[in-house]
Amino acid sequence: MVLIAAAVCTKAGKVIFSRQFVEMTKARIEGLLSAFPKLMSSGKQHTFVETESVRYVYQPLDRLYMLLITTKASNILEDLETLRLFSRVIPEYCHSMDEAEILDNAFNLIFAFDEIVALGYRESVNLAQIRTFVEMDSHEEKVYQAVRQTQEREAKNKMREKAKELHRQKMENAKRGIKGGSSSYGGSGGFGANSTMSAMGGGSNFKSSADNVTSDVPRSSYTPISKPAGPTKAMKLTNKGRDAESFIESLKSEGENVAAPVANKPTGTSQKISTAPPENADPIHLRLEERMVVEIGRDGGVRNLEVHGFATLRISDEKFGRIRVSLENKDQRGIQLQTHPNVDKELFKLKSQIGLKNPGKPFPMQTDVGVLKWRFHSTDESSVPLSINCWPSENGQGGCDVNIEYELEHTHLELNEVCITIPLSIGCNPVVAECDGEYNHDSRKNVLIWSMTILDSSNKTGSLEFSAPNCNPDDFFPLQVNFVCKQSYANLKITEVLQVDDNSPAKYSSETVLFTDKYEIV
Repeated sequence: MVLIAAAVCTKAGKVIFSRQFVEMTKARIEGLLSAFPKLMSSGKQHTFVETESVRYVYQPLDRLYMLLITTKASNILEDLETLRLFSRVIPEYCHSMDEAEILDNAFNLIFAFDEIVALGYRESVNLAQIRTFVEMDSHEEKVYQAVRQTQEREAKNKMREKAKELHRQKMENAKRGIKGGSSSYGGSGGFGANSTMSAMGGGSNFKSSADNVTSDVPRSSYTPISKPAGPTKAMKLTNKGRDAESFIESLKSEGENVAAPVANKPTGTSQKISTAPPENADPIHLRLEERMVVEIGRDGGVRNLEVHGFATLRISDEKFGRIRVSLENKDQRGIQLQTHPNVDKELFKLKSQIGLKNPGKPFPMQTDVGVLKWRFHSTDESSVPLSINCWPSENGQGGCDVNIEYELEHTHLELNEVCITIPLSIGCNPVVAECDGEYNHDSRKNVLIWSMTILDSSNKTGSLEFSAPNCNPDDFFPLQVNFVCKQSYANLKITEVLQVDDNSPAKYSSETVLFTDKYEIV
């Protein structure tokens, strides 16, 4: 089929909005839309009407029409199926079928229409996929917005504190009999010209460079840096990884599922992961972090499985700057490992030790230094750590009976905070008959959330059974899976840390985390 345009119009023929999918002049499309009400025949129950060049396929929606304009050569059965999907999309964003509601949500509807049709041809999508594509949540955007709002609040608080301090200084000067306000801006009062401008301008001279702040001062206590008097610039908001961390909890408190943020990997001599070390970390701290992307077909078969891992080293004491890290690699699947350019590759190949090419040079201090990264890609089903089997079947009453089971395939792993999100059709209220773990129906997002606290070798299987009225089997896909694990998928382990000078062991702390970037059954 070739779909020319999709429109929503009133029964009187007034077009509320229209989306055009092929190249056509504005006058031509307006002529086609204006001709539709004239072609309608009263008293007949047809769902389409044809002219010499096009076909109008329509469906009543209370006081409105959902209208598709196609070529006459298109398949009428495909036209009707596409019309049905368009008609199901509108209630997704509009609670009432009136003109004002349609106009308020016109852009969301247009975005959804674009997911159904591309260049005039129907895309192979269902309602659940359209909902996912249009909403397309961005974790990075949420973190950025949280960081920006909090920094603005901190700047305003500093401005108020400086204003109060200036007021107190003015009052003290008045008590001592000093006239005029100029003395409060001098050095004797403890405030320079730039401090005053920073207080009155909302912190416009804040600096984010590490050169201006000592390493033992937390970011939240940064103060303006004095500079020669001159015109000030607008406030500069920083976007440091540690700032982002401090606001993750606020996102979680608002109901958002937020994973540990991973900063963009710079192209310099080190790769930085924004997650800060634990409070009880030793002066030598190592972190192994893995991100997993999995896509599995609903009928079986792995379409894609990727694991990206990073090993970072953080040293907070100069006397431990010159060290070597011994690594144990028990992997038999051929995971690709790559050391940092400054790391001695021969040492790593021969002894599985991570050390600098120049043994006399120390590792950087007070920063997360990327020393090793690895990658694994596979389409083998044996590589999947957690398998999900979803069986929806029509029950003959306009709904579906759904059976879902999971199995932990890699029993040496312990998965925590496992969450399986199952999409539902609009207005569906599932009835759960059996559940291993806990479940929650989020009617606002039209999903059923199945969660387990821990999956390990003693609790490696489970199932969920529920019935869903007014659904078809396609509505329950894609399923999304999230979990975290404190063990390495690649079977990498830090065994010891040795000092370069005398090969004596050094005390260190380490942590390992594996989490899902995307894990779907489609």
